[in-house]
Amino acid sequence: MSWSKVNLREVEDAAAAHGFSDHQEARFPRGDLDATSTGLAHILVKPGMRQPFAHRHQEAEEVYVVIAGSGTLKLDDETVEIGPLDAVRIDPHVARGLEAGPDGLEILAFGPHHEGDAEIVEDLWG
Repeated sequence: MSWSKVNLREVEDAAAAHGFSDHQEARFPRGDLDATSTGLAHILVKPGMRQPFAHRHQEAEEVYVVIAGSGTLKLDDETVEIGPLDAVRIDPHVARGLEAGPDGLEILAFGPHHEGDAEIVEDLWG
């Protein structure tokens, strides 16, 4: 088939599957869409919460687009305030993490898929 469709709310919540549902929801529909080279994430950080860990990539540049809510995006040692329809491009090597404001934070993250490219960063927020 030359195209595919999925509702993001119907994709498995990886955060819940890994015990992080107190902080966020995280859906990665690449497999559901049969995408081979494109990565997509739908992230909902709950009001006032931070993601339980940050990450960086070796090769994949990402673009984050805020769908709803507001918060802070931590990029290595810098913080950027983000809100609806803000789009932020992030170089691969930059560690990134999200903190939601009082109304929560909903983003879509786009980038190329490189198997095994992500590295977990435990202490980004200090």
